[in-house]
Amino acid sequence: MAAVLKAAGSDMSKVVKTTVLLADMNDFARVNAIYAKHFSEPFPARACYQAAGLPKQALVEIEAVAAVGDVKDE
Repeated sequence: MAAVLKAAGSDMSKVVKTTVLLADMNDFARVNAIYAKHFSEPFPARACYQAAGLPKQALVEIEAVAAVGDVKDE
């Protein structure tokens, strides 16, 4: 994800929302621990759903929305 964001002129610190799809909700705690290593407070808004049949038998899919350019905290 970081490489895609960089190519688009953004980075992980500019992610404002994520949608996490899990093949198995029992993986939520493990995914949450990894997620916390890549994002810091204030954390992006997040939705998490269980989804059957993710492409290529993936266990996790994460969609992110990020700002591009300067972000001003007003």
